[in-house]
Amino acid sequence: MTTTLNKQIERLLRKVFGIEALRDGQRRVIDSVLAGRDTLAVMPTGSGKSLCYQLPARLMDGVTVVVSPLISLMKDQAEKLEEAGIATAAQVNSSLSRAEELEALDAIEKAGKDVIFCTPERLANPEFRDLLRQSKIALVVIDEAHCISQWGHDFRPAFLEIGAALETLGRPQVLALTATATADVIDDIRRQLGRKSVRVVNTGIYRPNLQYRVRQVTNPDEKNQTLLELVRSTQGVGIIYAATVKAVKQTCQLLLDAGESVTLYHGRLKAAERDQNQNLFMNGERRVMVATNAFGMGIDKVDTRFVIHLQVPGNLEAYYQESGRAGRDGEDAECTLLYDHDDTRLQKFFLMKSKAPDEKHELDREKLERMIGYAQSGFCRWKLLLDYFGDPLPDFERCCRCDNCLSPPVISGEDLEQQELGDLGLVKVVVGDHHQAGVAVA
Repeated sequence: MTTTLNKQIERLLRKVFGIEALRDGQRRVIDSVLAGRDTLAVMPTGSGKSLCYQLPARLMDGVTVVVSPLISLMKDQAEKLEEAGIATAAQVNSSLSRAEELEALDAIEKAGKDVIFCTPERLANPEFRDLLRQSKIALVVIDEAHCISQWGHDFRPAFLEIGAALETLGRPQVLALTATATADVIDDIRRQLGRKSVRVVNTGIYRPNLQYRVRQVTNPDEKNQTLLELVRSTQGVGIIYAATVKAVKQTCQLLLDAGESVTLYHGRLKAAERDQNQNLFMNGERRVMVATNAFGMGIDKVDTRFVIHLQVPGNLEAYYQESGRAGRDGEDAECTLLYDHDDTRLQKFFLMKSKAPDEKHELDREKLERMIGYAQSGFCRWKLLLDYFGDPLPDFERCCRCDNCLSPPVISGEDLEQQELGDLGLVKVVVGDHHQAGVAVA
């Protein structure tokens, strides 16, 4: 990279973005984009992925198109870009009135915008692509890129159209962004986009401020008591994830009866009520949000101090994404899974109802077993997560932050009963009359 371009970047960072220096991962992504390479950035939540396209948008000759499934987030980002004087922006999505949509389309047609936000559904529209072709497209950014992959945990069919749309737009340069991606998902993103030579910048998922732990419970009453204890003993705001709408409603009522400041969010609420409840939480008028995974991508409350899962999620990708909404400000945060083995039946029921092809169904079953293995394991939680995502292990034997590192399971040789648990390399440990399932052995 030339000295002149480096100076431009440094000047933009200070004067426009108010930042003294880029993080290593941000720098690698931005350098790759400005070098003209198709790039896939795998960076954890809170690592500043947005800057990886916002800064190049100021330096590249042409329009930056940002494709995202998150309507509320694109609205927020478009407003922030304009308010900060970083770029002029247009957004085209289903939340706009007809008059607002026509105004946005007119601005795009007149080449009056630097950044265009749209949903994948809108990008699939031939008329919209015809409009985009009138502009010089410098870069297409695909946010939440894991949604492209049928092997990912949050696949969205509309994302399958993006590869074909890029072809009709003349194969512009691409920057794909995601917080999580296994090797299989990365390969599938390459294939779906038709960009086999895409450069992958993977900064890893490790976030030392997140303290992972699992609390074993054996019945609903014990789970509720443990939940109340956790909420009462943890300062700051938090999110509680439940697997069903029924569990969300019951848990919200439990906390209300206990005098907690709480609201709820799930897909069956009317849109206005969902928005109202989300705003109550985001604005600090409610301390706790109880939600299904519908309260998901794009949630940016940086001071979230805890995330609690009431039931085991279907896979470790979903668990990391959801728990990773804690501690985005870099301060310590707690990520707790309340594990009752009976809860695994719910995820197995979801698998049975799935209409996925045989091969995908088997992969999802294996992922659930890995999630259960995590919940039952006595290994360092962070090492289990890093191994799952194929990340290099940090220079530690134990993270010294998770429950298993702070209080390693004690195993009595006389009482040790081994029971194979699939291919997870785990055993069931029996200590006296108590069972500690899944303590790992070498």
